[in-house]
Amino acid sequence: MENFRFHNGTRIVFGTNAQEAVGELTKNLGKKVLLHYGGGHIKKTGLYQQITESLKMQGVAFAELAGVKPNPRLSLVREGIALCRKEGVDFILAVGGGSVIDSAKAIAAGVPYDGDIWDMYTGGAKPQTALGIGVVLTIPAAGSEASMGSVITDEAQNQKRPMNFDILRPQFAILNPELTYTLPPYQTACGAADIMAHVMERYFTRVKNVEITDRLCEATLKTVINNAPKALANPSDYNARAEIMWAGTIAHNDLLTTGRIGDWGSHKIEHELSGLNDVAHGAGLAIIFPAWMRYVYKQDVARFAQYAARVWNVETDFGDLEATALEGINRLKAFFKSIGLPTTLGEIGITPADHAHIAQNTERDDGHTAGNFVKMDTDDILKILKFAE
Repeated sequence: MENFRFHNGTRIVFGTNAQEAVGELTKNLGKKVLLHYGGGHIKKTGLYQQITESLKMQGVAFAELAGVKPNPRLSLVREGIALCRKEGVDFILAVGGGSVIDSAKAIAAGVPYDGDIWDMYTGGAKPQTALGIGVVLTIPAAGSEASMGSVITDEAQNQKRPMNFDILRPQFAILNPELTYTLPPYQTACGAADIMAHVMERYFTRVKNVEITDRLCEATLKTVINNAPKALANPSDYNARAEIMWAGTIAHNDLLTTGRIGDWGSHKIEHELSGLNDVAHGAGLAIIFPAWMRYVYKQDVARFAQYAARVWNVETDFGDLEATALEGINRLKAFFKSIGLPTTLGEIGITPADHAHIAQNTERDDGHTAGNFVKMDTDDILKILKFAE
């Protein structure tokens, strides 16, 4: 086990009607709030009215910025930064899923920064300070509600890049599973894949003697596998929605990272997919992760066999670890397909002609190679993309 320091300062408020506390939670964190959200969905469901009434009841002044799209755009971030400076905003309330939260984090870091916020996504700058952030979560998937990460797309260059700084963790996150009842099935499925990918990026590690976090990762994966089909079959199943929502937070709040070094190569490749054609992040991961596994499993067959046995209940065939490992990969791909996700690049319109662009940009994003479980160069990434065809 690696040495580590763990601190997660995000206060979680979980349960039915939890959003009613948003005004109380926000009132002492800023003089003026930016209410940041996506489209009209929160108005159709009545959540917008609940949020604004709670803020007004507590005397919280606010400005608004809507329009966040999946794979949040740099242009809107820049607009938000300018708006916050003009309006004197000193706290941001993100109401939505990972895209809204990631956009809020970018704005929060950009307001006090003299340069262009994109500098922080290309490695040219680090945030020294940032506005505070609160969250009302409506889509369990990205885990951004308690993470230090933000991913933004520069739509002018078709580039999607992350930044990860502890200063970006939200002060609070409100999680009410009832707010996820109206999610379309495809979005629910994409969220499940995103959560599972966050866990698997951590699970496949070279670090030995990490039994406690192995078991935590396995439990989180099995929880999502068990409950995603239930939520798809009955969107108002509170218990299934609650399990998925809490799993999404646990998957990416860094608890499962403690003592180990994750991979993150699949995420880097997927960022280039969604930067290129705007595919939903979870859908892209459903395509890339099984292909990555197929390419690298021989580097540690025992770990992949452990994953297959503990997560997918694969019975070992007379000690044949490789057969066990491969069956685990097959069951992951079959699960993604069963919940309505794409499992090949062709299904999302990515052709072999796009592979070189994706591979070269993935490697460039990391400076030299991508991944930690296996260090991958352009040739490795091209082979993974071939598996994903």
